[in-house]
Amino acid sequence: MPETEEQQSGPGGGESRSIPWILISWFAALLLACYFPVLKKLVHDWYIDEDMGHGFFVPVVAGYIIWQQRAAVLSRKYSPNYFGLILVVLGALVLYAATLGVELTMMRGAFLLSLVGVVFTLGGAALFRELLFPLALLLFMIPLPTVIYNQITFPLQILASQVAEVTLSVCGVPVLRDGNVLELPSQKLNVVEACSGIRSLMSLTFLSLVYGYFFEKRISIRWWLLALTPPIAIFVNAMRVTITGFLSEFNPELAKGLFHSLEGWVMFLLALGFLLIAHRLLKYLYNRKQGAAQ
Repeated sequence: MPETEEQQSGPGGGESRSIPWILISWFAALLLACYFPVLKKLVHDWYIDEDMGHGFFVPVVAGYIIWQQRAAVLSRKYSPNYFGLILVVLGALVLYAATLGVELTMMRGAFLLSLVGVVFTLGGAALFRELLFPLALLLFMIPLPTVIYNQITFPLQILASQVAEVTLSVCGVPVLRDGNVLELPSQKLNVVEACSGIRSLMSLTFLSLVYGYFFEKRISIRWWLLALTPPIAIFVNAMRVTITGFLSEFNPELAKGLFHSLEGWVMFLLALGFLLIAHRLLKYLYNRKQGAAQ
């Protein structure tokens, strides 16, 4: 931070500066003025896109983590790095080019690039390293580009359909699969994009990172939790499709509407439960390994 900030006694005997609210407010106002249309459209997408419902929580959680770190951050010395202004200008150029090409993902990425530039300007690479995790979390507030989204969702649709086909057949329910369509005795069950599991995968990955940050100090276990998140999300989504197939045999109306949406929430809570169980199991294995090594 700039040396003109008021200095106080910090933790561990280091120097602690007061929060430079004037500088932060100045840069925040500039970013908001430049990127207001982009951010407005982004918030609107969070509201209308069920895959991005977690977007509202991402900046809140990232801000809370930074606020929690404030004492440690302010107790260290930082040197402003005006290379950050180059990143800010580069973000503006990317925004201009993306606006001409109507490329939403690049527009939103330009905002994050400019935000990183502000961090560099205020405190250099050292401050950037301190805030790397909450800044990285902000990537989850940006929807996936359509090309990448389509490349992920269709294989997930097929996988969920295949698992449901095998499970229903083993349980005695006649089923014929054609791609992502399950032909049941009572009706056709179409595993659409909303049932691909991408929604729970995105949200669960974000929650896995946040959960690991707050409840697990060992970096190796955090990485394991992150690695286990996609299999958990995919497995639970396949369970959802299978259960929907079962229920639709009793009442076709249970495969759509409000009940189907509530089923999605219940299965997401189940995925969270599996994540907690995975964490406990990883801690048990880690402690057992540590005990055996002693």
